[in-house]
Amino acid sequence: MTPAPLGPIRIVGFGMGPQHVTPEAAAALAASDYVIAARKSDDDALLAIREAVAAPFGLEVVEVRDPERDRNNPADYPQAVKAWHAARIAAYAAVLRERGGSAAFLVWGDPSLYDSVVRIVTALARELGVDFEVVPGVSAPQLLAARHKIVLHRVGGPVHITTGRHLAEAVASGQTNIVIMLLSAVELTGLEDWQVWWGANLGTPTEELVAGTVADVEPAIQAARARAKDAAGWVMDLALLRAPEAQ
Repeated sequence: MTPAPLGPIRIVGFGMGPQHVTPEAAAALAASDYVIAARKSDDDALLAIREAVAAPFGLEVVEVRDPERDRNNPADYPQAVKAWHAARIAAYAAVLRERGGSAAFLVWGDPSLYDSVVRIVTALARELGVDFEVVPGVSAPQLLAARHKIVLHRVGGPVHITTGRHLAEAVASGQTNIVIMLLSAVELTGLEDWQVWWGANLGTPTEELVAGTVADVEPAIQAARARAKDAAGWVMDLALLRAPEAQ
């Protein structure tokens, strides 16, 4: 059977589940023919949430085995990511050429923040000669602020968003109000008097929240992270770290 002509590719931010699907995201999914999702392991528990998002729209979730990459501090991290992205593009292009139609990629949180799908689909659309669109979603920092009932920045001040890998660098450069994406296994040594608002698996039944001074609550964060991982089989955490105000 000849596949349907390739339609636009849609990148849809869905927050942390069906409860965060916006009307705009719903319209984009209703206009799609199927969802493409990476399977990162044989027991990838995160696929079930993508399936729950796709189900109300009658969309099949086409699983694509995620190419392997070196996650253990490769000597050339940018090059390792570039090679991984190229392998992903090739795998997704093969599916699109075989199936045709209009595919959607479901992105955790919002596609603009620490996610590679926009870069990958930009290259994919160029290779296949199709258009693509991006639909925003509820981001993890938004959820963190809402759960803790806080504002992410001080009055009139900035907020610096980075990853755990670059926390020490951010502190050394003078940043004092930092959102850290993926805090797991990050040492908070030297930040004992900072305030922390932490969360894991936000918006899911295994959500965990901890807040306080780092010195007081770091053991509670470790315990809560372990609970979330045991309950869900995975953990995604982040935190707002804020230095004491100058006296």
